[in-house]
Amino acid sequence: MILAAPTPPEWVEDALENWRELLQDHANCEKKAASTALALMFAYPEDRELALALSSLAREELRHFEQVQRVMEILGVPFARLAPGRYAQALRRALRTSDPGRKLDLLLSSALIEARSAERFALLAPRLPGPMGKLYSQLEASEARHHELYVGFAQACAPREWRDRLRSLAACEAQAAVTPAPALRFHSGPLQRPAHA
Repeated sequence: MILAAPTPPEWVEDALENWRELLQDHANCEKKAASTALALMFAYPEDRELALALSSLAREELRHFEQVQRVMEILGVPFARLAPGRYAQALRRALRTSDPGRKLDLLLSSALIEARSAERFALLAPRLPGPMGKLYSQLEASEARHHELYVGFAQACAPREWRDRLRSLAACEAQAAVTPAPALRFHSGPLQRPAHA
């Protein structure tokens, strides 16, 4: 596993208590994952192997969105416009904005997001309501495969640099995933608790 820190147990408890909001954010995450794959295809059209792999991945992420939508319908969870969490913003701030370096960072950040998703699906699946738990159990394997795909392309992109850069980005990702947050999101830290007097 490429993650620098595990998900805090408090986040799991928050997610179980607020599973409807979690499901709403999860639907958004699947759309974002497809969008990220497409953006990489447009940014690096000369990398044909990457473009083909990401084309397939984007379609799979959209199928996941459709699966989440079906579970929302079954469980009576409406779609809602949610303010974005701080996780993606924190990770984005750590990325280089020009090449060389940008492509590697985009691949590694995508790998970290997919790895975090796989970890959280595994933590939640056994403890969630029937259809949601079943879906999360299925999605865990997909996200793990996606994270490996992104890592493989990162290795090919920068064979000498990728490990050190992964360590650096993984530390930023871990900080964003464990720091208490004002709202529950699929990749956020646990909810902020009021300070005791």
